[in-house]
Amino acid sequence: MATFRARDRSSAVLQSSRSEVWAALTDPDLIARLTPYVTSIEAHGDRWTWRMGTIPVLGISVAPKFTEVMELHPEERIVFTHDPEQPDEMTAVTGTYDLADHGDGGTEVSIDLEIAATLPLPGLARIAVERVMAGVVKHMGAVFSRNLLKHLGEA
Repeated sequence: MATFRARDRSSAVLQSSRSEVWAALTDPDLIARLTPYVTSIEAHGDRWTWRMGTIPVLGISVAPKFTEVMELHPEERIVFTHDPEQPDEMTAVTGTYDLADHGDGGTEVSIDLEIAATLPLPGLARIAVERVMAGVVKHMGAVFSRNLLKHLGEA
């Protein structure tokens, strides 16, 4: 068993208002519908449990489940950290969404997140596994962005 990581940092300027973007980013059912591989997100207060479909990684298949503590700073920032009360989960995500005004009513959205997955693979597979993880994360981000723009009426 070894822990593998992938990180995503990106930003975009949306034409939608901060309140519209905020409403979308804090709706767990909507986020689940917009994000590939995510099958559901159950919100219980500030704890969101994410369930994902099966993802193949170097001959094994994983179906991640992880619980995040969501710290919401209305219309400015979302901070998410893995729930310390769920130490047996094999996947954890930490990061932030930042929202800022841009131009006449638009919103700049920045994300910085890191995924850590403990898998039944040797550490020697790190380069290959992390390359696959980075590809999956990049795909998820691109499809999520496209779906979010469509939801907001910008596509």
